[in-house]
Amino acid sequence: MNRRLQFLNLFGVLMLAGLCVVQWQSNRQLNLEANQLEKTRQAQQQKISEQEATARGLTEDLTRFKEQVKAQHDDLDDAKKKLRETESAVAGLTAERNELRESVTNWSNAVAQRDALAKEANNRILDLSTNLNASIQKYNELTTNYNSVVQQLNEARTKSAATNSP
Repeated sequence: MNRRLQFLNLFGVLMLAGLCVVQWQSNRQLNLEANQLEKTRQAQQQKISEQEATARGLTEDLTRFKEQVKAQHDDLDDAKKKLRETESAVAGLTAERNELRESVTNWSNAVAQRDALAKEANNRILDLSTNLNASIQKYNELTTNYNSVVQQLNEARTKSAATNSP
């Protein structure tokens, strides 16, 4: 019985040693897996951090893009408003230009009529001037003839008075 107990004890120690080896291998395998999982967790954490940084950057880019789009939209609205104002001004200026063209045409026609009337009046003035000069010349001739007749009459009276006087 002693021997049996020793064998049983040896068998128990061997079993315990086998159990310890199995437990140690199991623990070692679990420890390796835990280390591998920790490395994976750290790598994943780093990826998550990088992705969060990328997401923040993309969010900031999106915010800037939205602001730029809003600014462009506002600029477009301003440009449309200015375009409408300019188109309105162009329409007004076109109407004014057409009125001015019509006024210039009317004025040009009036100037042409005035020039024609001035030319006609000038021709009449020239005719009247020619007639006046002819009349003045006839008057001067008449005056010269009259003076000559008066002088002859005076000379004749003077001769007749000199012959009639005793």
